[in-house]
Amino acid sequence: VMKNGVMMQYFEWNLPNDGQLWKQLKADAKHLQEIGITAVWIPPAYKADEQQDEGYATYDLFDLGEFEQKNTVRTKYGTKQELKEMIAELHKYKISVYLDAVMNHKSWGDYTEEFTVKEVNPQQRNEAISDAFEIQGWTGYNFPGRKDKYSDFKWHWYHFSGTDYDDSAKRSGVFQILGENKYWSRGVDSENGNYDFLLGNDLDLDHPDVIKELNHWGTWVSKELNLDGMRLDAIKHKRDVFVKQFLETIRAERGGDFYAGGE
Repeated sequence: VMKNGVMMQYFEWNLPNDGQLWKQLKADAKHLQEIGITAVWIPPAYKADEQQDEGYATYDLFDLGEFEQKNTVRTKYGTKQELKEMIAELHKYKISVYLDAVMNHKSWGDYTEEFTVKEVNPQQRNEAISDAFEIQGWTGYNFPGRKDKYSDFKWHWYHFSGTDYDDSAKRSGVFQILGENKYWSRGVDSENGNYDFLLGNDLDLDHPDVIKELNHWGTWVSKELNLDGMRLDAIKHKRDVFVKQFLETIRAERGGDFYAGGE
C-alpha cells in the first residue's frame, strides 16, 4: 500500500467529446510516474444518456464503451478496449486506478412507466405539496444493445425512490415515488429536509434487489478492469449502510486495501 501517495484527477468537465482520453492517459503513464503520481482518478467510464455527457448522467453501468447504445459504442472518453489497455499501462508504471462510481441516480431509461407519486417541496423534501397522483416516468431500462451480457437485471419504477420529470405533463419537479416500502432513505444528509434525491431517477438504496445488483456490478467492474479503488460520487445523498456494505463486499473480493474516497 502506497504511503503518502499523490492522486491525480485525470479529467475535467469541459474535455472535448473526441474519445481520446483513455489513449491520452495510456501515453502519459510513464511521464506520470516520473513526476511522482501514484494514483489516478478516472471519470465515469460507462455509458451515459448521450455520448458527450461527462458520465454522471448514467445509463448503463455495465457498458464500458462496448455496446451500441444511446447512439454510440464508445463513451466520451473511448472504448472498453482502450480503457483496459490504459489501465494495464498505468499498472506497469505502478500507478493505481480509481474509477468514479455513480450509484446515486440514473438518467432517462429506454421507455416510460406509469406509477404513483407525490410532489414534494424541493427545499423541504419531507413536505408534500400535492396529493398522490399518477405520472409517466422514464424509469424502464432493458439495455437493448447489451442483451443481458454481464447482467440480466432490468430496472423499473419500484427500484427508484424519486424522479424529477413527469412525461405526461411535460414538467419537472421533485416527485417522491409511492408504494410498498417506499420512503426517502435514512442515513443521508439532512439538507433540504432529506437529501436522498439529487437528480434524475434516484436509486432506492434500501431495495434489496438494487443493493444486490450494485454489489454485483461493483465486484464485476473491479475485477473486469483490475481496479485499485473507487471514488464514490454523491455520497451525502446515499444510504450510509449501503456504502458500508458495498465496500465490504468489494474488499472481500479485491482485498482490504481497495481504496475508496467519497465526494
